[in-house]
Amino acid sequence: MTASQPSINDVKAYMEGLGRAARAASVEIARASTAAKNLALTETARVIEAEAAALAAANARDLDAASALDAAARDRLTLTPARIAAMAQGLREMAALPDPVGAITDLARRPSGIQVGRMRVPLGVVGIIYESRPNVTADAAGLCLKSGNAVILRGGSEALHSNQAIAACIARGLAVAGLPAAAVQVVETTDRAAVGALLQSPAYVDVIVPRGGKSLIERVTAEARVPVIKHLDGVCHVYLDADADPAKAEKVAFNAKCQRYGTCNTMETLLVHAAVASSLLPPLFARYRDAGVELRGCAATCALDAAVTPATEDDWYAEYLAPILAVRVVSSLDEAMQHIRQYGSQHTDAIITENYSHAMRFLREVDSSSVMVNASTRFADGFEYGLGAEIGISTDKFHARGPVGLEGLTSQKWIVLGDGEVRG
Repeated sequence: MTASQPSINDVKAYMEGLGRAARAASVEIARASTAAKNLALTETARVIEAEAAALAAANARDLDAASALDAAARDRLTLTPARIAAMAQGLREMAALPDPVGAITDLARRPSGIQVGRMRVPLGVVGIIYESRPNVTADAAGLCLKSGNAVILRGGSEALHSNQAIAACIARGLAVAGLPAAAVQVVETTDRAAVGALLQSPAYVDVIVPRGGKSLIERVTAEARVPVIKHLDGVCHVYLDADADPAKAEKVAFNAKCQRYGTCNTMETLLVHAAVASSLLPPLFARYRDAGVELRGCAATCALDAAVTPATEDDWYAEYLAPILAVRVVSSLDEAMQHIRQYGSQHTDAIITENYSHAMRFLREVDSSSVMVNASTRFADGFEYGLGAEIGISTDKFHARGPVGLEGLTSQKWIVLGDGEVRG
């Protein structure tokens, strides 16, 4: 038995210790001042920038050990200089955001004389289980900290050294601000039993946020005794309407697929109105092929380009996370929306059109967590939405939906202000 691979009994004890410490820290962090939380965030950002070389070296160790990962997984694991800088920038943006904790809304006086309103409060202890992306360590820690929550972070074993290096930066930020070290804890064992222990700890954990592949989400959903904020798939669509501007259509459809392949907001299926398919698709297909994207299409798509591989029924459901794109020609806006209802995952869907009524129908009728007009699905992101970062993108309808930022990590309680009133 090694320190990093303890027995199952030790894992249970270890995770219980983390949970107990997080519960105690959650009390302190919930009452921490905005100034203290912001200082922890900005100091962590400064340390991340100062330790960029050390972070890159730790990440290189993980990449060296991850030779079996596919290209998309290696991309998610890689900490480029730009991504390290983005972690620091995200933390500074969180510090600049209003503190949601303690905000009182909807305060109104009742006929009895009492005032009734709602106050925003932290959830308590957040458990986050994630794969590959080490930047999640900084983003999630920052969001939980600013929203007054303690957090237990369980990253993938493939990113262990990267996550530990980032956690060390966070610890320095907490220390400078005088906040408890246990407010942010990174699980250091790679034993899979740690995940099970975290999922079944309602005494210590208030909510679980899984970020990773479908198998992880399904395991979390099946085993959790703690509420879960989740999404299963990112099967995102872009629909090129009959009234689409050709330049916008080409620019957005290319970016939505090719800006980055391994993310949940990447377009996986392109829908095109039959009236414009013959004019819009050939130049797009040329650009996709230049970028190395494999095309799979319906019969009408294949008729336009014999090099397109015929799509199967499974292709319409697929979240490729790879340079593969499914393409379907549709006869109307209604058929496009029906396709999205049948095959989509309620994540992010976009329409490209100059027709106002079509745009408004798409916004109203497509039941996804983010619905867009004339913009790339790649914008479905907490950073791009002004949240500083995101703890995940929820396709649930309760308790949070879409990118989960500060407000999504809080709840509201009713408050009553009186002056001796009693009920008659």
